[in-house]
Amino acid sequence: MKRLLLPALMLAGLMTSLPALSAAPGGNPADFKRLADLEAEMVKRLAAVRTDTDFTLMLKSANGHVFHYSRGESGADVSYESASTSKMVAAAVILRLVEQGKLSLDSHPQAVIPQWPTTGNLGAIELRQLLDYTSGLKKNPPCSNIGKLDFETCALRTLSYNNPSPEPGRQFYYDSSHLQIAGLMAVKATGAASWQQVFDDFRKDTGLFKTATYDLPSTNNPRLAGGMHWNATEYLEFLDALYHGKVIGQPLLDKMTHPQTLKATTIYSPAEARIQKNWPYGLGVWIECEPQKGNCTGPQKVSSPGAYGAYPFMDFRHEYVGILARQGGVKTFNKGYELLSSQEAWLQRWAELAKTGS
Repeated sequence: MKRLLLPALMLAGLMTSLPALSAAPGGNPADFKRLADLEAEMVKRLAAVRTDTDFTLMLKSANGHVFHYSRGESGADVSYESASTSKMVAAAVILRLVEQGKLSLDSHPQAVIPQWPTTGNLGAIELRQLLDYTSGLKKNPPCSNIGKLDFETCALRTLSYNNPSPEPGRQFYYDSSHLQIAGLMAVKATGAASWQQVFDDFRKDTGLFKTATYDLPSTNNPRLAGGMHWNATEYLEFLDALYHGKVIGQPLLDKMTHPQTLKATTIYSPAEARIQKNWPYGLGVWIECEPQKGNCTGPQKVSSPGAYGAYPFMDFRHEYVGILARQGGVKTFNKGYELLSSQEAWLQRWAELAKTGS
């Protein structure tokens, strides 16, 4: 018994002389004090997520720190079909023309499109209502899915599908037709030959989207609300530039990223239909707040998720931007939202630590 007791006493003395070991952080993001440790945990969690398709997640903090995770065959330079992620881009391109004085938010289509009606509700539409989807347009002509027609001819067919039209500003209806007309206004106001030329000029001016293109259903007749190809690297660069006021200045950025539809009646909203969120809309972006909860004041998170589950966002409250790049089935809009929502506390803690560089 004495021979057993002595080693035990010696071991006890040795243990009391060692420095105390800190407990490993658990399932609470706030437990992580070092950015590197948190990022390692985020990688583990993203690798364990059950989802329907491979994906890439890229984040960038306001001070420039980047996080990148790719799974399976996804990657930062893989080209993806945009679906509605192109709405934010098209709106930014058009708002840049507003800032340059080539259009104004009060501009009517007929000011630059000779065939557009000058009277009635169609004649009362303003560019701002095309960008916040309260113009009254509700029906996109079938030719928007046909590549053979040219962009202008197809966009003008919107008239025959939306006459009569309700009074602008009264109803929010999420439909591609709004951006097609706003895009045609941009083409006409700049004297460009096509939307592709408008977008090419934007790319040259900003250095953004070096490989991206509006090519669905064709470059000749692109859908501005859902016809891009892009990769995560260049979309993240765009989000970072937009966030920092390098695409449009702060006054227009504030209008873009704050609710514009609070007084409109919602007729159709995929956010409401698919994820039960009563989000208002800005200019080409969702504002991720819910008016009935009183949380739509101050800096907001804005996004432009697509039908395939890709999810670009700018979080002004937590000071970071991000893109979830993926291409699931055509009705997997909710999958991207669910994935990011499951990780949101970790992403916000990442932004907090990235801000201090700890």
